[in-house]
Amino acid sequence: MKCFEKLVRYHITAALPSSLDPHQFAYRANRSTEDAIATALNVALTHLERQGSYVRMLFVDYSSAFNTILPYKLDAKLKDLGLPHSTCKWINSFLTDCRQRVRVGRYTSPALNLSTGSPQGCVLSPLLYSLYTHDCTPAHQSNAIVKFADDTTVVGLISGGDESAYRDEVERLSSWCKDNNLLLNTKKTKELIIDYRRHKTEIQPLIISDDCVERVADFRFLGVSIEGNLSWSVNTSELLKKTQQRLYFLRVLRKNNITQRLLVSFYRASIESILTYCIGIWYASCTVAQRKALQGVINAAQRTIGCPLLKLKDLHSSRCLKRAHNIIKDTSHPGHSMFELLPSGKRYRTTYTRTNRLKHSFYPIAISCLNATKSR
Repeated sequence: MKCFEKLVRYHITAALPSSLDPHQFAYRANRSTEDAIATALNVALTHLERQGSYVRMLFVDYSSAFNTILPYKLDAKLKDLGLPHSTCKWINSFLTDCRQRVRVGRYTSPALNLSTGSPQGCVLSPLLYSLYTHDCTPAHQSNAIVKFADDTTVVGLISGGDESAYRDEVERLSSWCKDNNLLLNTKKTKELIIDYRRHKTEIQPLIISDDCVERVADFRFLGVSIEGNLSWSVNTSELLKKTQQRLYFLRVLRKNNITQRLLVSFYRASIESILTYCIGIWYASCTVAQRKALQGVINAAQRTIGCPLLKLKDLHSSRCLKRAHNIIKDTSHPGHSMFELLPSGKRYRTTYTRTNRLKHSFYPIAISCLNATKSR
């Protein structure tokens, strides 16, 4: 059945229009969590270049999102996307009258016929959910909605203290959730405010369904801890804690006379993979002390293994270059327009930045890396 579902998934993706929401990053080719985070932060940091502006980021949490899909609503949305009638009919039948039961030890519950939601562990479930929410798009140009499966982030760009567009966007999102049978969990929904204004004014709390949304100093967004001041100290501390724990296992393997080749493989799989996760997002904005602490982990691993390892700054440059090349090849990527060649065709146009926080973000750094390779 899973093999057949993969064939159906390929059939669906081949029939989807190119105009599909570019800010849905999950389950699409050449899209990753790093792209989602980079897009959200680039929108926020570009807006913060204006004086007297600030950003409100709402991290929305849904309760059992995949279990609330309504087949008849999904069928209508798939038809709007231009999928063949026979495909829509098959998916509707696939999600309707699913017999499920629960087994705990030697006890089994009676079978239940369910016509809501998509089966757990189903190959098609993630894609169907993404298509179910494709029409969840911002109504105001001063807002952005970034989605990675059921992780939805509303980025409100506030200028002159006017929050009417942002608050209206949140109300529209709440209404859209009710219309589409999605349960917005206000208890787990959090809000982060990025505000660099010298003369700050009191920011009124956000109310959703009579519940006050909790305002946090930092939030773990798609595996990366983002702080209100974008200092990355929390993210760096978490990385150090994880990697130092894994250094212990590397030393244990070394004491047991594991070959150097296997030690390098273990290092890349369990330590380097953690250090380089979304490295293009946070590394350039880290302080010198934070970089030294992270490089210290690599130095310790290098001494344990007994062979040279790539430095963190080199890993950062190579990852940024690779990501930039992939984005340039993909014209449908939301960041493709950031890479604009100069009339000479030899270099890319540098992003104008007024502050270091935007200068050290992913897209300006990626453009700098590309230009550096072209000038060699």
